[in-house]
Amino acid sequence: LTGGVMKVATVEEMRRLDGEATERFGIPEILLMENAALAVVSVMEKTAPLAGERVVIVCGTGNNGGDGFAVARLLLSRGADVTVIFPGNPEKLTGSAAVNYGMLRRLPLRLENPVSTEMLPPSLASCDRIVDALFGTGLTREVTGLHREIIEAVNRAGKPVTSVDIPSGVSGDTGEILGTAVRARQTVTFGLPKRGNLLYPGAAFCGKLFVSHISFPPPLYGDERIPVAVNGPVPLPPRKDAGHKGDFGEALFVAGASGYYGAPLLSAKAFLRAGGGYARLAAPRSVIPVIAGKGSEIVFHPQGETVSGSLSPDSLKPILETAGRTDFVVLGPGLSLNDETARLARDLAGKLDRPLLIDGDGLTALSASPHILKKRKAPTILTPHMGEMARLTGRPVSELERDRLEILRETSLALRSFIVLKGAHTLVSEPGGRTWINLTGNSGMATAGAGDVLTGCIAAMAGLGLDLAGAVRMGVLVHGLAGDLAARSLGEDGLLAGDLLRFLPRALKTIRKQQ
Repeated sequence: LTGGVMKVATVEEMRRLDGEATERFGIPEILLMENAALAVVSVMEKTAPLAGERVVIVCGTGNNGGDGFAVARLLLSRGADVTVIFPGNPEKLTGSAAVNYGMLRRLPLRLENPVSTEMLPPSLASCDRIVDALFGTGLTREVTGLHREIIEAVNRAGKPVTSVDIPSGVSGDTGEILGTAVRARQTVTFGLPKRGNLLYPGAAFCGKLFVSHISFPPPLYGDERIPVAVNGPVPLPPRKDAGHKGDFGEALFVAGASGYYGAPLLSAKAFLRAGGGYARLAAPRSVIPVIAGKGSEIVFHPQGETVSGSLSPDSLKPILETAGRTDFVVLGPGLSLNDETARLARDLAGKLDRPLLIDGDGLTALSASPHILKKRKAPTILTPHMGEMARLTGRPVSELERDRLEILRETSLALRSFIVLKGAHTLVSEPGGRTWINLTGNSGMATAGAGDVLTGCIAAMAGLGLDLAGAVRMGVLVHGLAGDLAARSLGEDGLLAGDLLRFLPRALKTIRKQQ
């Protein structure tokens, strides 16, 4: 949770930074390659002594392979028993990779050059560790043939694998698995993390991720042309010693329907548990007694309802009047898919002049009329899961999964909205194009109601005094941290959304202690 902003680069952005390091700052490519190899060896030394270890290094013909050649030389100097598997044509090596290969040829180690699966040496099965330097971040097509067989042999060997920059077979830009990929125990990436290091499914193949700056000058790290970064903590305003509940935000939750009691309760209570001051809930009058029994801290505004027990269109005026006395509105948790209620949701979105967070059934209602979102004057926050994002964009989930980050950025700009795309490593995008990859959270949070807790967290961060961009980012981070604290205490299996509520105060306390 500490440290400054860490940018996350595309493959092309990283190539540009490499070029600037050499051309603008005069740092030779061969030095960058040497520093990369030193970083890999340094990480490996943290696991166990290298002297006497049998290490197999699988190298390709690009600069990633060049890094591997340099790693082999350094491991040999530390007393390791080194075998290099190089399934390529040495004549295709260029630049610093060719220089390091030339040095390698003169050293007392085993250099294997298989041209078929049958020629793969048995050392993969008998070694202590493997270094994966087969492909770098620039891989763009599916892995086939001998290279595929080598990756599968590496995975079958069951040895600890250290991947250089990114596991071979993972797309550097999207995290997509290009046919097959190395499953690393640890990955050492250089300069900046790549998108593929942090986006799933590729992130799951990286193991523990280490970032080495390999002597890049500081101006390169914060390049403003790179719009994506890791979602780090935003400083929280101090709580006023003499503050009253109005000083910590007043939020209205438009939520709930017959049979949907948990979503509005979790959202409003999360707002209070995350530090918000005053939570109001506009819900159908028949559902309020049930919710009130578990949410006595909430202020209730009973509304008219449809025959099915959802909010009726005649609730529009009283809800707008109540919203006029609040700072922030949440629309959608447990709202139901009733047609009349969906019409109400669209009318509210078009008329509300407060920051508006739309979630759940509210997103479904608005996905049919995105023009309403584009015309809103006040800020809008959308918190879809992948299925809801598919409805908002009109694109299939399979397409979203292939390039979720860029589609998210495009949609945020088109709808003039902040968008929180929920999932493993939740993404946050601002209408101006800046995007954040959140690293808190765990699989135990894949449970009903967890998204409702998130809506309350975001509203609470706005109530504490953060600007809207900071509130969205911190809401996501605090929500994930509460999940991590809950999992540490209870385990991931069987984690409930209600458990997240219990750990929200501890998450805030943890963050404030580190400010």
